[in-house]
Amino acid sequence: MTRDLTALLRELLAENGLEKYDLQISEEQGLVHLSGAVESWEQAVTAGHLAGGIRGVRGVVNEITAAEGGPPPYNAPAGNPAVIGKADVVIVGAGVVGAAIARELSRFNLDLVVLEKEADVACGASRANNGMVHSGIVQEPGSLRSRLNLRGNALFENVCRELDVPFQRCNLAVAVFKEEELFLLELLKARGEMSGIPVELVGPEKLASMEPSLSPEIKGALLAPTTAMTCPYKLTIAYAENAIANGARFYLNTEVTSLERENDSIYKVVTSRGSFLTKYCINAAGVYAGRIAEMAGPPEFTIHPRKGELIIFDRESAFGHAAMATGILEMTRDPHTKGGGTMITVDGNPEWGPTAFEISDPEDTSVTREGLERIINKFAPLLPGFDARNSIITYFAGVRAATYTEDFHIAPSKHLQGLIHVAGIQSPGLAAAPAIAEMVLRLLAEEGLTLEEKENFNPRRHENPPFNSLSTREQNKLIQEDPRYGHIVCRCEHVTEKEIVDALHRPLPALTLDAVKRRTRAGMGRCQGGFCLPRLLPIISRELGIPLEKVTKSGPGSPLFSRRTKELPSREEASAQ
Repeated sequence: MTRDLTALLRELLAENGLEKYDLQISEEQGLVHLSGAVESWEQAVTAGHLAGGIRGVRGVVNEITAAEGGPPPYNAPAGNPAVIGKADVVIVGAGVVGAAIARELSRFNLDLVVLEKEADVACGASRANNGMVHSGIVQEPGSLRSRLNLRGNALFENVCRELDVPFQRCNLAVAVFKEEELFLLELLKARGEMSGIPVELVGPEKLASMEPSLSPEIKGALLAPTTAMTCPYKLTIAYAENAIANGARFYLNTEVTSLERENDSIYKVVTSRGSFLTKYCINAAGVYAGRIAEMAGPPEFTIHPRKGELIIFDRESAFGHAAMATGILEMTRDPHTKGGGTMITVDGNPEWGPTAFEISDPEDTSVTREGLERIINKFAPLLPGFDARNSIITYFAGVRAATYTEDFHIAPSKHLQGLIHVAGIQSPGLAAAPAIAEMVLRLLAEEGLTLEEKENFNPRRHENPPFNSLSTREQNKLIQEDPRYGHIVCRCEHVTEKEIVDALHRPLPALTLDAVKRRTRAGMGRCQGGFCLPRLLPIISRELGIPLEKVTKSGPGSPLFSRRTKELPSREEASAQ
């Protein structure tokens, strides 16, 4: 870093009240390293953002510690050095990006292994985002995020067609409520045009004719018609199942504990279940990508977790709710929202959010009253006739993996040959996933991996249509073929016993209650499992061949039962204890 940039960062730190702390700054080839101690986690994050926002800085390693609110200690599981397999490529992380890379690599004559520490795929940000396939208008033109967003958006429709995943172009209206903010729409339009994105400015009259439910107080909007919606966890499952059909192997409940080298090249990935020999490894570990990177050498980037809360509304309330995705562009930006908006999911539920709160714990998916109120207060003016508070059926939060430069970090490791980092994949990571997979293939080829296409690669994966989407005649035919189609388990979503059974025996089987929900929507309706949970659990127990008390919500550490009722201690035994 030049002296001028160092001085600039010092000035920025002083402007934000951080000059009183003894913070160390160093730089090498555009990578800024920060260390020292502050009082709060918010101050540590602020310092990282200030460094990452300086032009010419390509990365930030932030090792500033906080006296209060810092990351919780990490208790690493024991690694098992015993070799249990080998592969040409090992992928760490089975979110939408890791699964997309696996599917893309399965086109070639390669032995592929995917490692996931959770009990299912799509258990991180890929299960807890709003499902929007962004057009790219809000991304900085020329950034890696922007380029991959644009390419991914162009690829998305064909990917969803091949994998039989829902995909709907929905248009996006970015609105302003003040005359003096109309110029912001002009600036956003210019940004979109710089990136080659179709955009259109519309006045309140045209917007009202397109979406009568939107507020008449809106002064203007920018339309981005290439915006779309999909189901992020269904897409991840589809990517994984297609990769499995083409030879990839997925290992769930398998946490990476270390990377071992031979002559500065990777040769072993050690996990909690055993080790895999390999010459190439993809670090697609989401919020844990920094942890994986540090197994290879000095840190090359820092991931700071950012929580986003969302609200899901009753499907019946979609009537009168704007079908177009809508957002608000404001002159004074709220630091606790990434933008967000109102939209309708591919399953027909209105959805609002997300928020954006910097957190220190990557496992913190709690939802706060403050966050929910922030969502409602921000977006309720868009739809004045929508009774938001009385239409909520659930809410949830996901944690995004952000770097301090707010761009993706996709590059070979500087310390370990054969390791490719795919990190900092926050929004628009879902939209960019197909393009990220393409980029990783190019990087692997440059690293020396031979990519020989399979003659029998099958890009297609079939999904049976939901029973409740079929005609009465089609439903009766299925019931005659298998009476389990006539047994409705989930009353809200009309999910049948046969659909539950199928989910438990798919190529990538559901092994937990949440995994069944992601594949069938059982428990995702108005009552949120109040009716179907007692009916679901015996089916899961029966089909997986495990006692009822061993069925978990989301894997180890999430039991649904403590013990059988008859196993409760007697009053005398309890007193003795």
